[in-house]
Amino acid sequence: MTSTMKLRWQTGFLLVVLALILAASIWAVADNAKLYFTTLLNSLTLASLYFLVASGFTLVFGLMRNVNLAHGSLYLLGAYVGWVVGDRTGSWVLAVVAGFITAAVVGLLLQVLIFRHMQGQDLRQTLVTIGVSIVLADVMLWIWGAEIYTFDPPAWIYGSTALPLVMKFPTYRIAVFAMAVAIGLALWWFLAKTRVGMMIRAGVDDRGMLAASGVDVQLVFALTFAIGAGMAGLAGVVGGSALSVSPGEDTRYLLASLVVVIVGGMGSVGGAAIGALLIGLAEQFGLAYAPTYSVVFTFVIMVLALAFKPRGIMGKAA
Repeated sequence: MTSTMKLRWQTGFLLVVLALILAASIWAVADNAKLYFTTLLNSLTLASLYFLVASGFTLVFGLMRNVNLAHGSLYLLGAYVGWVVGDRTGSWVLAVVAGFITAAVVGLLLQVLIFRHMQGQDLRQTLVTIGVSIVLADVMLWIWGAEIYTFDPPAWIYGSTALPLVMKFPTYRIAVFAMAVAIGLALWWFLAKTRVGMMIRAGVDDRGMLAASGVDVQLVFALTFAIGAGMAGLAGVVGGSALSVSPGEDTRYLLASLVVVIVGGMGSVGGAAIGALLIGLAEQFGLAYAPTYSVVFTFVIMVLALAFKPRGIMGKAA
């Protein structure tokens, strides 16, 4: 099959899928408009949470090529520490800061003690970080037990907001979406427009050349890893406020991050946003309209992405 024929076939298949989605959406709106738009808003909230976690993961895994399967544990650790700080101080903002800093420090230790000595050894990184995640999960279970913890959203975004068709929707969930958009734009600006961001991208492409220019490559990579890990901790507090904090959330968000990065493209913040949106839509609409097969839809998206865009929607050739 020539490249032209392959492109036409892929375009035709995509148009058919979009037509089916449009037809299903029209039917769903006609059948129950309130359910459809509520599910759509819930999808945006879930996609925002997935993006906050996956944005850090795409920095570490996609950009730096470090396989950190303890990323989900950093999410849960940040959530637990944030809950403790928030419970004792009564400040949600301090809880977010504590979650970010704790996860960033642990991530920095992982980079210095493990990844710095295993650069390019994907299998060793995978096995070691699986072990680290198991240890962290057991330690957190020992400290906080198997109880379910919840955060109270800040008073200034507590309650609900009146919206057309949906009537009322939690204000905090709208704030989570706005926060994800703001953080996504900030990360894009940091990587694309700042000197440090250019050094990070240059170090990934040619570490030797960057070091020869006088830049401390290890310091740059350690900073990147800390930011990526900190994003997981921040997402833990934000996610704990929107949903809850409990054992097992680390595995859930690690898997979600993997799928988002695979679908969106490694090392791309925009790709992480697109991947998170697709997965969020698939999960929530699956739960609302086909709960038995809701999990299947997520992996169908991943399979289609690998079939048509093996490097992800926004992925680039290595």
